[in-house]
Amino acid sequence: MRMNAVTLKQLRALDAVARGGSLTAAGESLNLTTPAIHTQIRGLEDAVGMKLIQRAVDGAGSELTEAGKALRETALRIEDNLSQAEATLSAIARGQVGRITLGVVSTGKYFAPRLVKMLQDAHPEIEVALRVGNRSAIIEGIERGSFDIAVMGRPPRHPPVVAEPIGQHPHALVAPLDHPLISKADDLEQLFGETFISREEGSGTRILMSRWLDRVGDGRLYDTLEMDSNETIKQAVMAGLGIAFLSLHTVTDELETGRLALIPAPGLPLMRHWFLVRRESERPRELALRVWDEIVEMNGAFLPHPIPD
Repeated sequence: MRMNAVTLKQLRALDAVARGGSLTAAGESLNLTTPAIHTQIRGLEDAVGMKLIQRAVDGAGSELTEAGKALRETALRIEDNLSQAEATLSAIARGQVGRITLGVVSTGKYFAPRLVKMLQDAHPEIEVALRVGNRSAIIEGIERGSFDIAVMGRPPRHPPVVAEPIGQHPHALVAPLDHPLISKADDLEQLFGETFISREEGSGTRILMSRWLDRVGDGRLYDTLEMDSNETIKQAVMAGLGIAFLSLHTVTDELETGRLALIPAPGLPLMRHWFLVRRESERPRELALRVWDEIVEMNGAFLPHPIPD
């Protein structure tokens, strides 16, 4: 195995095959001929001593072998690191000391811009780039090293991370102001007769909702209506399609203006925490540690303050 003979062109060709599903599609995406892609892949296979692509199961096009998939993960990390380095050098060229990439789960988008503004006001010499995604995307970014720091509700088990709580994160049920459950939420039969509008499977809020419903409902069945964003869920609740279990940090404005109200159900609001996380296996840059400490010292000052129950 001659890993020192591997080139970026070869790795990019491998990634293009994975994305395009064939040597021809890979060539089109990289503005290269199909034979040129074949040459890059063959050279990469010679360097690592393993077969990296194979004919797809359906016989149409090509797909990566297990070795190819593993090598592609490394290639993606290299591209992320190069992108980070380019951005950092650009920041330095503009007279700043560097650039930090902050990953935030989508529920955090309601306070993340405020956090970035507070960081920029305190340290104008540091550029803070904000990247928002769902939980799966943020965990993948942590694993690949796409983010210096990330903010999320529940630290992942994999990859191993360093995590520190930075503020409380309340969750509760919301409904239109005239909904009958606003005044009689102790009626579990009526509660479980409602449709619960929720985020996708695997999202932090969906997991928390399912655990709470299983606990208070003692195994009762319930209907869910899945939607892909908190904004869509809020509009659906206001339209009367059902009720929703949400982070109260996503509905601060609606609660204050009376467009939504809290259902005073048993054990709610449910308090969790926001966490600052970084990958455990990688030594953080000094600049990242500096921003980490700054966020911790803010003690959640950037978080919304939803109206009390």
